[in-house]
Amino acid sequence: MFEELIDINKRPACFSIYTAEELWTEPYTAKQMLRYHLNKELPMASRKHTFIDQSANWIAEHFNLGSGKKVADFGCGPGLYALRLARTGANVTGVDFSANSLAYARETAKQEGVEIEYQQMNYLNFSSKDRYDLIVMIMCDYCVLSPSQRALLLSIFKKHLSPQGRVMLDVNTMNAYKEREEVSTYERRQLNGFWSPDDYFGFVNTFKYDDKKVVLDKYTIIEEHRARVVYNWFQHFDLASLSSEVESNGFVIEETYSDVAGGAYRSDSNEMAVVLRLM
Repeated sequence: MFEELIDINKRPACFSIYTAEELWTEPYTAKQMLRYHLNKELPMASRKHTFIDQSANWIAEHFNLGSGKKVADFGCGPGLYALRLARTGANVTGVDFSANSLAYARETAKQEGVEIEYQQMNYLNFSSKDRYDLIVMIMCDYCVLSPSQRALLLSIFKKHLSPQGRVMLDVNTMNAYKEREEVSTYERRQLNGFWSPDDYFGFVNTFKYDDKKVVLDKYTIIEEHRARVVYNWFQHFDLASLSSEVESNGFVIEETYSDVAGGAYRSDSNEMAVVLRLM
C-alpha cells in the first residue's frame, strides 16, 4: 500500500503521458462529459450557454460568416459552436473523438435541418481536401497538447487554411498559472460519482512545472476491480511566448482579445484569445 501511495503522488515528466482520448471515449465518463457540456449553467466541459451564444454571434459577425464560407471546429464536442455557426449558412465541419458527443451533435443538427459534417477522429490526424476560411479551437483546447503536438496541430491548420483564412483559438494565461497551487486531495466518489457508477476512491494531485509554465491535474481512480490514471495538462502563455510559438510554425498573431466573444484584451485576464493568419 505504501508503494502504491508513493506512485499515486509521483510527479511525472512534463507532458510525458497523454490520456485525453481515454477521458472522452471511456463509456461512462463520456456520458458524464456530455452531461456537463449540456448543462447551461456550469462552465466546466463547456462555458455557460449564454456566453456561447454571445461568442458565436461575435465570431459570425467578426469573420463575416455566411453562405460560401467554410469553417472547421476542432474539438467540437456536442456541436455547441458548430451548430450556431452553421445557422449563418456557412459550411461547417466539426472534428472530435467522442462518439457520444458527436451522436448528440448530429441529432441536434438533424432536428434543426442544418447540414454539418462531423468527423470522429483525433484532430491531430485530421486530413481533408477542403480549405477553410476560419478554423476555431475553443475552450483552451490548444493548451492540453504538448509542444510537439501543438506544432503538429499548427501544421494541420496551415495545410487546411485558405490563403486569406484565419485561425481563432484561446489559451490559459500566466495570470491563471499564478492562481494555481500544488495540492493533493483524496475523496470517496470524487466529483460526486463522475468517474464511475460504482464505488471508488479518487486521488487528485496538482503539479506545477515552473520552468515550462505547465500545470498537471493527475486523477487516480481506484475501483474494486481496476485502477486508472487520467492526466490533464494545461500549458500557460503570455503574449510573447504564444507569438514566438506560432511564428515558428508559420503564423502571426493578428488580433488579441480577453475571450472568444471579442472582449478587449486585459493583462489580468485568465484567458487570452487570438486570431492567427499565415505569414
